[in-house]
Amino acid sequence: MTNDRAHHLSDVIYRRLLESPAYNEYQRAFTSATGLPLRIVSADPNSWCITDEAANRSSFCELLNTCETACQACLKVNRDLMIRAAVEGPLSCHCFSGMSATAVPIYAGTLVVGYLKTGQVFEKTPTEEDFQKTLDSLSLSHFTEKQLQQLRDTYFATQTVSPERYQSMVTLLEHFGRQLSEKSEKLVIASADQEPEGIRKAKEFIHRQLNETITLAQAASAAGMSESHFCRQFKLSTAMTLTEYVNYARVLWAKRELNKPDARISEIAFMVGFQSLSQFNRSFAKFHGGSPSHYREEVQDLNKKAS
Repeated sequence: MTNDRAHHLSDVIYRRLLESPAYNEYQRAFTSATGLPLRIVSADPNSWCITDEAANRSSFCELLNTCETACQACLKVNRDLMIRAAVEGPLSCHCFSGMSATAVPIYAGTLVVGYLKTGQVFEKTPTEEDFQKTLDSLSLSHFTEKQLQQLRDTYFATQTVSPERYQSMVTLLEHFGRQLSEKSEKLVIASADQEPEGIRKAKEFIHRQLNETITLAQAASAAGMSESHFCRQFKLSTAMTLTEYVNYARVLWAKRELNKPDARISEIAFMVGFQSLSQFNRSFAKFHGGSPSHYREEVQDLNKKAS
C-alpha cells in the first residue's frame, strides 16, 4: 500500500509481532528443531539490512558481509523474493551461492505487515565447481588468503537439507505465518478506535449486511459521506477497498463456520454472502492462503492434537 496510514499501520503491527512471546517462542523452537535460522522482517523490502541479527546468519553469510559485492547481491535476491512473495504468497528461491532462501508473508487483510524468513542452507551437497562459481561472482580483492580459506571451510560446512525435508520445514513456517496473520487481523481491529466515526458506522453496517449484496452507495450513506469521499477515507482507514474489505470480512466469518465439521463448504460460501463457490475459493486463497477444505483439515488436525 502507498498511503501513509497503511505504512504506519504495517510498521506498528510488525513491531508488535517482533516483540510478541508467540514469535519469540516459535523462533527458538523452529531453530532448535530444524537447525535453520528464522527471523521476521519489515514489510518494506528497502528497509531490510544484511547486518541485522548477525547471530541468526550462517557462518558463510557472516563472512560474506565483509564484501560489498556479495552484500548487494544478497540484498537484491532477498528484496526481489519479498516483493514477489507479497503477490504470490510463500516463496523460495536460491541465492548466487546456491543457498535456499524463503519468505512467508504475514498479512492483515490485504496489507503485508512483515515476512518470516529462513534458508541459508543447501538443498544438494555443494561441489568444488559450485564453490568456484560462487567465488567467480565475488570481488576477491576484498578477501585475504586466510579469509578465502575461511570462506571455503564455512561454505562446505553449511547445512545440506534434502528438498523434501526443506519443504516440510517451509510448510511449518507457512502454518505459523497464518497464525501471525490472524494475530495481525486482531491488531488491525484493535486500531479501529483511531478511525473516523463515519467509517466506523460504515463497518457496522457492512457486518450487519454481510450475507447480502452491499453497494458503494449503501456503505457511503451509512457513513454519511459522498461516494468519492467515502472511497478515499475507507482506503485510508483500512488499507483496503470496500470490495476487498467486504470479502475479507466474509472470509473471517467463513473461517468460524469452517470450525463446524458438519457444515458443507458450499453452504458456508453462500451463507456468508459469496455469489459462487469459485468466488469464495478465490477470496479465501487471497486473504488466508490455501483452500477452505485445507483450512478445515488443519483445524481438525489441531483439535485432534489438543484432545
